Amino acid sequence: MKITYFCPIMRYPVQHIAEIMGGNFLAPPADAVIEHLLLDSRQVIFPASSLFIALQGRRYDGHEFLQELYDSGVRNFVVSKKLRATQDFPQANFILVENTLEAFHALAAWHRRQFKLPVIGITGSNGKTIVKEWLFQLLYEDFHIVRSPKSYNSQTGVPLSVLQITPEHTLGIFEAGISQPGEMAKLERILAPTIGIFTNIGEAHQEGFPVPIAIGIETKIREKLILFKNCETLIYCVDNQLVADAVRQLAPTLVGANWQSGLKAKSSAGFGGNGLKYITWSATGKPADIQIIAKRQTDTSTKLEAKLHHQSSIVNRQSSIVIPFTDAASIENACHCWALLLSNTDCQSVLPGLPNSSLTPPGTDWQSVLQARMARLEPVAMRLELKEGLNGCTIINDSYNSDLTSLGIALNFLEQQSPSRTLGGKKLRRTLVLSDILQSGQTVEELYGTVAKLLVEKRIDRLIGIGGQVGQVKKELPVGFDARFYPTTQAFLDDFQQLTFRDEVVLLKGARQFEFERIANQLAIKFHKTVLEVNLGALLNNLRVYQSQLGPGTKMMVMVKAGAYGSGSTEVAKLLEFQNVDYLGVAYADEGVALRKAGIQLPIMVMNPEEATFEALVRYRLEPEVYSLGLLRNFQGFLENHFHQKSEKEIAPAQPIHLKFDTGMHRLGFEEQDLEALLKLLKPSSDAPFFTVKTIFSHLAASEAPAHDEFTREQFARFKKMYDHLAEGLGYQPMRHILNSGGIVRFPEQQLEMVRLGIGLYGVDSSGLLQDRLQTVNTLKATISQIKTVAVGETVGYGRLGKAQRPMRIATLSLGYADGLLRRAGNGQFSVLINGHRAPIIGNVCMDMTMADVTDIPDAVEGDASVIFGKELPVQELAASLGTIPYEIFTTISERVKRVYVQE
Repeated sequence: MKITYFCPIMRYPVQHIAEIMGGNFLAPPADAVIEHLLLDSRQVIFPASSLFIALQGRRYDGHEFLQELYDSGVRNFVVSKKLRATQDFPQANFILVENTLEAFHALAAWHRRQFKLPVIGITGSNGKTIVKEWLFQLLYEDFHIVRSPKSYNSQTGVPLSVLQITPEHTLGIFEAGISQPGEMAKLERILAPTIGIFTNIGEAHQEGFPVPIAIGIETKIREKLILFKNCETLIYCVDNQLVADAVRQLAPTLVGANWQSGLKAKSSAGFGGNGLKYITWSATGKPADIQIIAKRQTDTSTKLEAKLHHQSSIVNRQSSIVIPFTDAASIENACHCWALLLSNTDCQSVLPGLPNSSLTPPGTDWQSVLQARMARLEPVAMRLELKEGLNGCTIINDSYNSDLTSLGIALNFLEQQSPSRTLGGKKLRRTLVLSDILQSGQTVEELYGTVAKLLVEKRIDRLIGIGGQVGQVKKELPVGFDARFYPTTQAFLDDFQQLTFRDEVVLLKGARQFEFERIANQLAIKFHKTVLEVNLGALLNNLRVYQSQLGPGTKMMVMVKAGAYGSGSTEVAKLLEFQNVDYLGVAYADEGVALRKAGIQLPIMVMNPEEATFEALVRYRLEPEVYSLGLLRNFQGFLENHFHQKSEKEIAPAQPIHLKFDTGMHRLGFEEQDLEALLKLLKPSSDAPFFTVKTIFSHLAASEAPAHDEFTREQFARFKKMYDHLAEGLGYQPMRHILNSGGIVRFPEQQLEMVRLGIGLYGVDSSGLLQDRLQTVNTLKATISQIKTVAVGETVGYGRLGKAQRPMRIATLSLGYADGLLRRAGNGQFSVLINGHRAPIIGNVCMDMTMADVTDIPDAVEGDASVIFGKELPVQELAASLGTIPYEIFTTISERVKRVYVQE
């Protein structure tokens, strides 16, 4: 099933939940009080108090996991299918509903209606999470805030977020996202926001909306605006004409705004039926309540000055702020937050409770408080980072926020990274460094009682607590649990040398004010400044994109050969195993052995088995691709000898193999004339056959190229003919697979029993049909080591091929061809990205260094990062400039380039 984590909720009797959902029990229910919702069978933490909702999707069905959950101790379920044998679950409560997702939504909507707190609902194509987190930073002193964990904004994420509300909360801040029409109305019923913020509009998630793009974007805007149909206040930027037009069409009334633009239109759409207050802003001079009239920037900050036109009784008609950011996206996000806070200047109609006089010094007005808080805004680290640490440790840094739900997410990731708790024969200890959990809505006793249960359930070996309250957890931990506590982060760092960190996975989970990045820096290995950043969240997105293309029941083999195309096979394989893919594929046996030693249990096919590795194949349960009669005979001879030496009485088990047919690639594989001899070798000579053919497959030569479709279809026909012949002779039908990444989307009728996903997983669609839906997985970064000024006529680099035609600033970067940047990239053939600008490579690429022209990038300084490829500079561009393909670029990144793993 997909990743959706456990959610702690208020205590509800199971009978009450059934009534709210409109469901019926399949048998008289036993009394039970529900404290946690569970949507993922892998995330059982508190089975006795959990309610599992069996959601269904195109490729998953929660009903398939009922027995597994029951065996794990779960006793309460919401289902939409009648069970054939309820007697198999004698102690279970089953609530039968028509649609489990709708029942889940109904529970969340009912829960939301029990609370009268103001709720800020945020939607848009980008910036939702940043705006939400910045509003938390700006308002946490005045409100007890409940907010969406991470980026929980989907059809499951929003209800999980809302179910966190408790009576102690005084403000909710939630984000909502959609991928197709009809979804926002469902989220609006759950969130019921009183204040709306529309961040912006773009082409993210465009695939669910009509084409052409312009029509799709207009449809998406109207769909997103549904979130605000019952709001009291809507905040948005009028600079996007499509957004302004959509609001004009949908809004029947305008209240409390000057609105020089004259938006007075009415509509029968039912939008803002009770009278909607608008707070608008513009950075382009358009009529708006807040007009940005000046922007002044330094290297590290931006000063914004605004003229205010709102009809609220604002005494000061101008306002200004300084924010510690200079990029356009951050400025836009900050303006949304600023607009909300300005709405409370000298009036408290939007967010009652601001300004808070108890927190505002005498003689200080709200404008001054607002300015001080905006100046303190901090970057939002929206991703969890995994990197190599000291003494064989792995460091997971998740200092994004600290609450129960995000702690559960982080602990699940930790478990994903150490499923077998061993690596290379060494036992891996699990250590959690945890700060105080702020604004939980629970008493200290309840909160840390739950934390203690989490630590035991997730088999944490050691706890290091930092803060004034986290020490309460010690009372709830088992006797002898390894736990120590420090009042501050500095106190921990002062004691660091007295602690031992060796052969363990260390999770850092702390609220931002505890500055856990200082701990991360202390634990991390100081390495070569060139890094390959691997975004596991993007990889997971790409996996799901390709899974969405598959028919029901079609399995997937994912290729992790060549170090998972340079990304790091172990870390990628752990994620894939957690996502329940069916098979992994590697090129050579040693790659498979490394995965087994890392604890990977999935079936692994080895595509290039060698005679010297036969023993490793058997020992580590690896399944070879067999492509010739000679290879099969040699392997059979090895097995006969291997099991004869072990015991004459021992009957050799059937060895799983995969047969490769050559249908036109002419690289490896059996040809049609080989089939009769192949059948003779495969037929058992006794009651115990040597081999079991798991799959039969072939390789397409040009699946991505329409110009070769006729040849590709010839390959399909040859494969079918050869398969039918062999399967008839075998007496059984092994699984078939012939489609690679390019073929999955172009030839869906040939998906058969399994497909093979390769380069597509890493964000490159060779067919071009899915590229807009894929996300960038790999980003190669180097650092500017030094900047020199070079006079006209001087030369740069070996061979003096880089000549200065003008006075130049030359940046020396910390990578060269030994890191994987091919020499062909030199002499202006390719430009790297520095501070958002292209910097041409000048002179030859050296073994360990590369020089780039930063003459036209005056803000470039030593220590700045340079991007060789990534989201803003696609790897396809580097490949094209070098006359090669992304496969080669990825797989030539050397081992000395450290891989840093992030998960958003």
